[in-house]
Amino acid sequence: MRLTFLARLLGTALLATAATSALAGEVVVSAAASLTNAFKDAAQSYEAQYPGSKVSLNFAASGVLLQQIVKGAPVDVFASADQETMDAAQKQGFVLPADRMDFVGNSLVLIVPHDSKLGIKNLSDLTHKSVTRVAIANPASVPVGRYSEGALKKAKLWDAVQPKAIGTQNVRQSLDYVARGEVDAGFVYATDAAIMKDKVNVVLDVPLDAPVLYPIAAIKDSANQAEAKRFVSYLQTAPAQAILAKYGFKKP
Repeated sequence: MRLTFLARLLGTALLATAATSALAGEVVVSAAASLTNAFKDAAQSYEAQYPGSKVSLNFAASGVLLQQIVKGAPVDVFASADQETMDAAQKQGFVLPADRMDFVGNSLVLIVPHDSKLGIKNLSDLTHKSVTRVAIANPASVPVGRYSEGALKKAKLWDAVQPKAIGTQNVRQSLDYVARGEVDAGFVYATDAAIMKDKVNVVLDVPLDAPVLYPIAAIKDSANQAEAKRFVSYLQTAPAQAILAKYGFKKP
């Protein structure tokens, strides 16, 4: 009887230890919306490589994610679609310079609905009267919107195109608007356009002054620093890079 009681007690203790270990392996990753598909696959691969680990994913526009962090969201890893947002996170003390790295690159493209008959081929075509609605993510909080605004300003077309802009909350919303034919054109990343090849056509690789590089970093005050840094490091491994490449992301 005494042995049975001790065995049960020991079993309970072991279960408690296992539960604590599993909980310690959980990492919350806030990532730019354009990383959605790739990070879902990468998270599964990471969990398979490190049994007991758990990756919880949160996707939105980079600026929105930063505001969530500022307001105290329990985030362990932050992946932004631009340097500006990560710079802001660093300036506010949420990430350390030594902990951030550029892990993938992307490019900005102009897309139209698959059945478009407007003949849009370049940025100047967006000024034509036949083009009335252009999906552009909010430049104030969405990196792809800032890239789009910058490209149009460089081409001296922003003033003509801005009145036609249909503001979106993130790059995936812009993609959806074009795919459903609710707008005549839109700006997204090449990786986003690639997942809807049957519904949108890429008509232009938009020239930019600087490459689109995605930085990632563990949050300085993360309650799970070890797991956060391990996930960041994992993204540099061959299996993770293969997943990212499958979705069209480039090496930085």
